[in-house]
Amino acid sequence: MKEIYKKFQLGDMWALYLLDTDTQLCGLALLPDGYQEQLTMEGWWNIEPVVQMKLVGDSYPDGFISGHSMKNSATASGLQFKGQETEEGNPVRIITTLEKDGVVAKHILEYPQGSSFMKMYTQVSQNREEPVMLEMVSSYNLCAFSGISPELRMEDFVLHRMQSKWSMEGKLESTPFLDLQLEPAWLRIGANSIRFGEVGSMPVRRYFPWMIAEDTKYGYSIGIQLCHPASWQMEVYNKDDRISLSGGLADREFGHWMKRLKKGEVFETPVAVVTVGRDDIDGISERLTSAQRGNLKNVPQTEKELPVVFNEYCTTWGNPTEENMLKIINILKGKGIRYCVIDAGWHVKNGADWSDIGDWIPNPDRFPKGLSYIASEIRKAGMIPGLWFEMEIAGGASEMFQNETELLHRDGYPLQACMRRFLDMRKPSVQKYLEERVIDQLEEGGFGYLKVDYNDNIGIGCDGAESLGEGLRQNMAASQRFFRRIRERLPELVIENCSSGGHRLEPSMQALCSMASFSDAHEWKAIPVIAANVTRAILPAQSQIWAVLRKGDDEKRLYYSLCNTFLGRMCLSGDVYDLADWQWEIVEESIRFYKRCAPVIKNGRNYRQGPLIKSYHHLRGFQAVCRKGTEDAAMLVVVHTFEEAPEELEIILPEADGAVWRLAEKFCRKEITAELRGEKLRLCGMTDYDGAVILLERKA
Repeated sequence: MKEIYKKFQLGDMWALYLLDTDTQLCGLALLPDGYQEQLTMEGWWNIEPVVQMKLVGDSYPDGFISGHSMKNSATASGLQFKGQETEEGNPVRIITTLEKDGVVAKHILEYPQGSSFMKMYTQVSQNREEPVMLEMVSSYNLCAFSGISPELRMEDFVLHRMQSKWSMEGKLESTPFLDLQLEPAWLRIGANSIRFGEVGSMPVRRYFPWMIAEDTKYGYSIGIQLCHPASWQMEVYNKDDRISLSGGLADREFGHWMKRLKKGEVFETPVAVVTVGRDDIDGISERLTSAQRGNLKNVPQTEKELPVVFNEYCTTWGNPTEENMLKIINILKGKGIRYCVIDAGWHVKNGADWSDIGDWIPNPDRFPKGLSYIASEIRKAGMIPGLWFEMEIAGGASEMFQNETELLHRDGYPLQACMRRFLDMRKPSVQKYLEERVIDQLEEGGFGYLKVDYNDNIGIGCDGAESLGEGLRQNMAASQRFFRRIRERLPELVIENCSSGGHRLEPSMQALCSMASFSDAHEWKAIPVIAANVTRAILPAQSQIWAVLRKGDDEKRLYYSLCNTFLGRMCLSGDVYDLADWQWEIVEESIRFYKRCAPVIKNGRNYRQGPLIKSYHHLRGFQAVCRKGTEDAAMLVVVHTFEEAPEELEIILPEADGAVWRLAEKFCRKEITAELRGEKLRLCGMTDYDGAVILLERKA
């Protein structure tokens, strides 16, 4: 018999713990406020345990699903409910204990009071004398989606995912469950699963660890985001009339992961951020990313006002020298830029490539007076100097590349991807080496900004643990320990998270850094689309967006590029010492206006308008992102037009009452006009590939 064991109201969300009194299986369902009384216990569907888990040696699941899913194995179906306790406070903690033959799984749900999200994770321990081998364990498992009506209605459900690849991060994919063949067959004995994720050390490569399951009939969605820097998976599963959602570490089948657990040991899974609400995709995304707002309290003081960045990479293309850096510094002085970053190439021995990364010795021919001299000159010009590293990697021409005892191995061989090998971050000697070559060099050189790049993928894992996947997990955990060590040593250092652009845009990395590179799409016209996409997964205040300035840019191109940066953190690069005075006037205007808009960029919510963008090479129509400040005092409207742009644009102002806003300032070509008409903002004069930023303020 199925029953509701207990209900918890968590803000505008409800957590319903379900119990099968015959099998003692305990599951978890989530519903938005107003629907908590509508969960029906009728139908074919079964309760799934709040923790999905499988041990080596236990039976795989039935339903013709083996090889596609490890859910509902003999381990999971044997987990019996042993009790639940609630810890009041902030956060509220709900701990649900399950057990099977001496193996104990504790599922923890944490709710920060006043928030619109919850966090979930699992702790596994065991009391057997002999070790057990885990080969799958979930961070979350939600059943009874959607259980608020007994009939079969798979046509009501849509799965939203964020696709990702180099320079095209965050493209939204929305697929009806029917197109995923999640509808059950005539006799409900078969199962189906959509198991997706990422394998390796670039957690945002094919998909972001992010998904939304939408119930279009009842108008609500469950959103989930995993916080993990290595292999992960998410799963949408159906064996009957009710969908279940689960995810966490990539399991043995998907991510080559197994974990040996000795008596008394405790293994804890990565955290999942989960929400449920009656919002659209951007609203659910904002609920998820609100879990990252604590990051903004932990950054150095200089970051509080979202200062502007200059990075010389698209100026020198990997060839920084003392001469060109002094030239750049002289040009940037007094322009309102806070950070001046030396990117890749300062270390190169032969001046031809980056193959010596890993030794981290400055090139004396390029910097005869040393990097500290350039850092000092940057500070004299009123800016904070920054330096690029790819510290977890060793290039083919470096001495570290040949130091095999310090490198990761697979099957006994050094793990190599093209010209790169990977440092074994688990080794104390490697941590000590990097502390000397990275942290000491930053400190002694007087640098206040660190850009950390990461340009290849470990893949399925490495030797040194009970499985390749567990070796990978341990190595990436050790890598994050080094990030924390940097912060311990240099608490005011600004850290930028970069990985071929945006391959590490996940919450656990964002929590360790001040900001992230949104993409490597530095000069592509698709920048505003990509920049808006990634704000579904990270905060705009932590999303660094580039405007690459070229001496051949006309007025329209300059405005288009600079308007991109108002979707996140402004970063400038390009032909800065070749720009004409009229071009610099536009750039300086953008910097001044950006600083005025920074409070809304830092604290607000996005509302996106415009047609669905399918081709990034043939952009059509327009995109408008309205960002409303959390205190309702201001609204920022960032508009970009593409091919076949309409002659007039009407932007619907979200949550507006028509008479309370006034147009405070705009940044665009003078031919573009803007006026408020009730609850709409009307723009005229924009042509193909134009940009405009409008700041609205609430009338007194």
